[in-house]
Amino acid sequence: LVTSIMYGNPLLILASVAIVGLWAGCQVVHIPYVANLLVLVTSIMYVGCHSSLVLREEQALGRGERPPGEDGRDGSASGEGAAAPPETLRKEDALQFPLLGSASLFTLYMAFKFFDKNTVNMIISVYFGLVGCAALTVTFSPLLGAMLPKYFTDKKIVKEIKISHPLPIFLGGESPWDFSIDATYADILSFIGSIAFSAVYLKTKHWALNNVLGISFCLQGIERFSLGTYKIGAILLVGLFFYDIFWVFGTDVMVTVAKNLDGPIKILFPRSLVPNAETGKIELSLLGLGDIVIPGFFLALLLRFDAHNSDLPYFPTDLHAKFPKPYFHSALIAYVAGLATTLFVMIQFNAAQPALLYLVPACLGSSLLCAIVRGELQALFDYSEEEEEEEKKDEKDVASKKKD
Repeated sequence: LVTSIMYGNPLLILASVAIVGLWAGCQVVHIPYVANLLVLVTSIMYVGCHSSLVLREEQALGRGERPPGEDGRDGSASGEGAAAPPETLRKEDALQFPLLGSASLFTLYMAFKFFDKNTVNMIISVYFGLVGCAALTVTFSPLLGAMLPKYFTDKKIVKEIKISHPLPIFLGGESPWDFSIDATYADILSFIGSIAFSAVYLKTKHWALNNVLGISFCLQGIERFSLGTYKIGAILLVGLFFYDIFWVFGTDVMVTVAKNLDGPIKILFPRSLVPNAETGKIELSLLGLGDIVIPGFFLALLLRFDAHNSDLPYFPTDLHAKFPKPYFHSALIAYVAGLATTLFVMIQFNAAQPALLYLVPACLGSSLLCAIVRGELQALFDYSEEEEEEEKKDEKDVASKKKD
């Protein structure tokens, strides 16, 4: 930990400190909510995207590669003992995502319209509380492991638990359900703490606790999810661009759900620490997690493309590694500019704005412009994190040609 602070990426360290500092500071000191929002979201984006570099190592393991010297091998690819590669988004999923999102959004809208608001929020809060336990555990376990004696990270509890079920796949998923445990003592302690935290959140619904869960969801989502290719990322962003515009400008659905849904699907920013005289509550502005996570997936892909262009070694993953990041930095600057434009228009016209209306052109435009200037447009379009699947397709094509 000390070594990382002394020799690590100063921006990554600063972003990590900013997340904690802004979360704690805005509870006791008034921070203009626009500045708070821009700095916090930028910090989340920076930390989450750099954490996603671990996917490069997992993808290499999925292709059968191993760290140099492990089991007597030199790190070359081998089909034996290959780990399961991380899940990536398929083109079909990207095309369907806006439709599925629309169905979910409209379902929530109808639920708030025809059922008791408190009951709907209670069900949703319990669900997010349970999911939050997992997100908090994964987020804080490494920090806890770094602070505790080595015993807590070396000692493990391993138990295989698989339960068969008769449900069809579309309802229950594949059988058996896998509840196997493979956790260190630090993971267990973090999980216990996460349960206590979620319980307090469900009881109090305090905005600061909501933000801890929201930030954890953002960090874990950006870190663990791969879009697969630039083209798939572009398809997803363009689809959600029209999705956001329609549901915000075309109907009252998005705004109604955002105002009524009391759960950690948004990050809240206090406009003032003085409670409103009529309601007794402080006034809060919000930003939906989707406006952070969706562009975050895209920026994380661009960062891994930068690492690929720089021939950054897959093993070991070094979040503080120094390498040129032209695509990531240009897209991050464009994202912040797009977010600032969203806030300006919202304040100027005193009306809700679909953030993706400004963020999607910013992210896509900056990355394409960077590729054109660098003469790497084809390389950007060809970049893929689904190499294993593509290799299999190529092998089938070669085999079919030989038969012919």
